[in-house]
Amino acid sequence: MADEVRDNAAQARFELDADGQLAVAYYRLSGDVITFTHTEVPRALRGQGIASRLVRGALDSAKDRGLAVVPACSFVADFIKRHPDYRALLA
Repeated sequence: MADEVRDNAAQARFELDADGQLAVAYYRLSGDVITFTHTEVPRALRGQGIASRLVRGALDSAKDRGLAVVPACSFVADFIKRHPDYRALLA
């Protein structure tokens, strides 16, 4: 199915490989605040929970690093609304 979510800091995005394709969540990092700007999942992978797995991994990474989160991406904002355990991360 899919590998683990990884932070590609050089390209300022979290990545998740799934079925030979790449889903990404772009971000901007400023001090101890990470702003998620856009999430992309290849059309063929949509509806399989790939974006949720990607965002969960990205938010877990932010939490582990002690970062506050700004969900400028609507998918990330909606994910946090649906998963209240991540609301404490909001800046």
